[in-house]
Amino acid sequence: MRLLECVTNGELRLTEDLSDDKTPLYAILSHTWGPDTTEEVTFKDIVDDTGKGEKGYGKLEFCAKHTRRDGLRFVWVDTYYINKSTSDELQALINSMFQ
Repeated sequence: MRLLECVTNGELRLTEDLSDDKTPLYAILSHTWGPDTTEEVTFKDIVDDTGKGEKGYGKLEFCAKHTRRDGLRFVWVDTYYINKSTSDELQALINSMFQ
């Protein structure tokens, strides 16, 4: 499982793939991004550090602000969580969403 770490300076960092026994407490952001799916911030956007230019990045910042306010450092977001580039990883991550 990968999470976004909400760093105190407002930055968001993607964690390494965490094992079940090392997963910290985290907030969850799962929602629709709107009629235009190009507003969605993807796994690739986060890895390549290009997501800040996406219209939907403000939703991540909003979520991070509330995550920190609630005393948490990590957040799971449905759209960046899945690396869709390999079918094996895609299937494994989809399965882990239900644990």
